[in-house]
Amino acid sequence: MDYPQFRGRDALVAVIESAYAQANDEALTHSLRDGLCKLIRDKAVQLPDCVFEPVEGHYARREIYACPEKGFSVVAMTWAPGQGTPIHDHCGLWCVEGVWQGQLEITRYELEEEAGDKSRFSMHETLLAGTGTAGSLLPPHEYHTIRNPQPDQVSISLHVYQRAMGTCATYEPLGEDWYQRGSKALCLDAVECDGSFPL
Repeated sequence: MDYPQFRGRDALVAVIESAYAQANDEALTHSLRDGLCKLIRDKAVQLPDCVFEPVEGHYARREIYACPEKGFSVVAMTWAPGQGTPIHDHCGLWCVEGVWQGQLEITRYELEEEAGDKSRFSMHETLLAGTGTAGSLLPPHEYHTIRNPQPDQVSISLHVYQRAMGTCATYEPLGEDWYQRGSKALCLDAVECDGSFPL
């Protein structure tokens, strides 16, 4: 697949690849989180213009790079006002998520109990993450929701996954902290780029 060229793409890939020098996944995700924050704050990377265009009816997922050797995937997500997710997991994959533009409300949950296709969660914390911040998810601590709480602004986030994530488990509320587990296919929206970018 041909991925879009954009200013700073090589710098972004270098930050991700350098994190692989760490001894374990926890150190890797911490290193990557710090590097991603620095890139966002330094404005060293300019994402493709299409990333800033929301999609009606769902938050947009656009894969802008995938590494054939190491397997990691970089997905830009576009959140129109009010768009968000149910509680979901990351299928056992680590992930580092940075807020590129705007704000995101992130609520983390801990899995307390499972009974067949039902799960009981306790809410761990809710964070309001602003531009230039990043966090990491490392299984088994991978359950959360994401939502754009702003009434009139689009938010952008950049997600680096251990490898491409095509499905995830989702959890819909049943009451009294119990949720019904389902499965969701994670589709990708088109990345539109004319191949030119300012140097």
